[in-house]
Amino acid sequence: MKTTIDMAREAGLDAWWDSGSDWRETFNEHLKAFEALVRADEREACAKVCESYKGYGGNLFAPAIRARGETK
Repeated sequence: MKTTIDMAREAGLDAWWDSGSDWRETFNEHLKAFEALVRADEREACAKVCESYKGYGGNLFAPAIRARGETK
C-alpha cells in the first residue's frame, strides 16, 4: 500500500504547490486525481484480502472489487 504522501505526489499536489499557479484553477483537478488514487489503493487492498480467502469465494469477489474502478 502506498502512503498518503506518495499518492498526493503522484496526483500532482506537490507540483501544484511549487508551481506558483493560481490554486483555484488547478487544485480541484489535483484533488480529484488524489481521491482516485486513494480509492484505487483501497480497492486493491480489499481485493488482496479476498484473494487470501480462496476457500470462501475470494477469487470471485476480488475481480468484482477491482472492476469497481472501471465503472462510473
